[in-house]
Amino acid sequence: MPYVKMPKDLSKVKTKVALNLTKRQLICFGLAAATAGTAFFTLKGLVGNSAAGMLMIVVALPFFLAAMYEKDGQPFEKVLKNALKTFMLRIKKRPYKTQNYYDLLVKQADLESEVSSIAKTYKKNN
Repeated sequence: MPYVKMPKDLSKVKTKVALNLTKRQLICFGLAAATAGTAFFTLKGLVGNSAAGMLMIVVALPFFLAAMYEKDGQPFEKVLKNALKTFMLRIKKRPYKTQNYYDLLVKQADLESEVSSIAKTYKKNN
């Protein structure tokens, strides 16, 4: 009898569209092929076949990275966005600040005593 392995966590199973690839992978590979082919045929006459081939690979790599890279269930652009937020937009040093409630209570008591003393002097003058 044949044995088929079933994954325990079915949330990690992705729907395959064609050639055992997801829709995202098909779109990214198509974009990679289109841009890399365009770059190769455009640069072939200027820099030669081998240099155009290397540049074609460099042009296609970001699309392959976007298609295949995934970390903690997040696609490449979300990981990149989070990294940019962390390293570029947010401040580097975030000091730990607490609010001293005891100090606030002492200030409130001081203010109340000051108000009551002002009120007593006002009553004496009137």
